[in-house]
Amino acid sequence: MAGNDLGSLLGSLLGGGGGQSGGGGGNILGSLLGALMGGGGQGGGAAAGGGQNPLGGLLDMLTKSGLADQAQSWIGTGENKPVDGTQIAQALPDETLQKVAQDAGVTPQQAADQIAQELPQAVDKLTPQGAMPQGSLEDIIRAQKL
Repeated sequence: MAGNDLGSLLGSLLGGGGGQSGGGGGNILGSLLGALMGGGGQGGGAAAGGGQNPLGGLLDMLTKSGLADQAQSWIGTGENKPVDGTQIAQALPDETLQKVAQDAGVTPQQAADQIAQELPQAVDKLTPQGAMPQGSLEDIIRAQKL
C-alpha cells in the first residue's frame, strides 16, 4: 500500500503524469522505498534506517557499496553520475530486490536496471538545494511538486 502511494508520488515527480514510462519508474522506486521502510523482506526497514524517510538509508547502502561518488552527485547540484543495474543489485539486500522485482512483475536484474535508470533523477529532484531535506518522504515529494 505504501509502495503504491510512493510510486504514484514518484511517478508524478518524474513527469510520469499520464505516460507509462515515468509512472513505471515511480512505481518501482516506490516499491523499493516501501520495502526499505519495512514493507517487505526481513530487516529491510532496519537496514535502511527505518523511519519515515528510507531515502537516506538507501543512499547509505549505496555509499557503503562503493557508490558514494554517484550518490553524492545526485544530491549535489552538478551533473548526475550514472550507475548500472549490476551496481544496484550488489548494493541492495537480495530479499529487497526480490520483493521489488516481484511487485513489478519483472526479474531482479530488470528491476535493478530500472532502479539504476530512475534513481539518479528521483534523488536529484528530491534534493534541489543540494542537501537531503528533512521530513517524511511523502512530505518531501509533495513539496517538490510545483
